[in-house]
Amino acid sequence: MVTITISGTPGSGKSTVAKLLEKKLGIRYIYSGMIFRELAEKHKMSLKEFGKYCEENSEIDKELDNRQIEILKKGDVILEGRLAGWLAHLNSINALKVAIVTDLETRAQRIVKREKGITEKRKKEILEREKSEAKRYKNYYNIDLNDRSIYDLVIDSGNKTPEKIADIIVKELKG
Repeated sequence: MVTITISGTPGSGKSTVAKLLEKKLGIRYIYSGMIFRELAEKHKMSLKEFGKYCEENSEIDKELDNRQIEILKKGDVILEGRLAGWLAHLNSINALKVAIVTDLETRAQRIVKREKGITEKRKKEILEREKSEAKRYKNYYNIDLNDRSIYDLVIDSGNKTPEKIADIIVKELKG
């Protein structure tokens, strides 16, 4: 059974790498951010508004996290999410925990390329989102998202192609 968590910062390349791994390994890929986006839509809020709402309403994060924990326990999955690695760690779920990171400028440019917009505005949005998430995760779980000590692999995607990163992860799996 193969279980992989892909965590990291917005625009770091998590989704691209996770999709490549899904093809290479033939196991399902689940993106926890999509669940969050669907809930924001359901509540008729922007991601920013919904993030602020979640700072005061922990039940939404807890619901998302419980769904992710159940997914991880079943195994044979690539779970992408900001807390995916931490959820596996805190619940003693055997998984290869991967963090993908890179600098703010690179991340903002990637988001602009994917979703349009202006780089400086995207940087501001990224920082606001990260601040909101950091506050929620610290308050709810006492997790510091900057603590990468729980990860098996921490990969800087700034100077690597998604294919190279996927290859590094597959090589680690094969040991």
